[in-house]
Amino acid sequence: MAKVNNPMKVITGERTRWSYANVWEPKSINGGAPKCSVSLIIPKDDTETVEKIEKAIQAAYTEGAGKLKGNGRTVPALSAIKTPLRDGDTERPDDAAYANSYFVNANSPNPPGIVDASCQPIIDRSEVYSGVYGRASINFYAYNKNGNKGIACGLNNLQKIKDGEPLGGRSSAEDDFATESNEDFLS
Repeated sequence: MAKVNNPMKVITGERTRWSYANVWEPKSINGGAPKCSVSLIIPKDDTETVEKIEKAIQAAYTEGAGKLKGNGRTVPALSAIKTPLRDGDTERPDDAAYANSYFVNANSPNPPGIVDASCQPIIDRSEVYSGVYGRASINFYAYNKNGNKGIACGLNNLQKIKDGEPLGGRSSAEDDFATESNEDFLS
């Protein structure tokens, strides 16, 4: 089957880190429609991924001009609407995971396909957590809903490349129960 070039689709680089990874089952947040979601943290020096995202946002803006215009006379400027590429240094200054990075929040009503570095499906849910590094297949699209206009990011698929330090301050059971001196507590 021929691969269709979609200018609004991006595959992120392998150094993208996943945060707030809710990717197995759609969950409702604040009573909204249930969705799977992940915050994709992209190092600012991954200029290839950042440029691909910027081009995809522009393509979604161009393609969605009619939707963005709505009942108005003109299409709002791209700089005047919400876009999904955010600066971690300015929007999350207290979170070290977002330092010197951009981030994109991607979501989908359906769970993404999730594979390992060898493209084998990941079945064990504990393999995917906030803090892993991997690539994401995402797509950008225009929206105009209840007076809110912008470009949103859809989540397609995820590929875990390597483990990372878990985010969110959660420790592992091994860390919690490892004793420093392994003293015999029965004596």
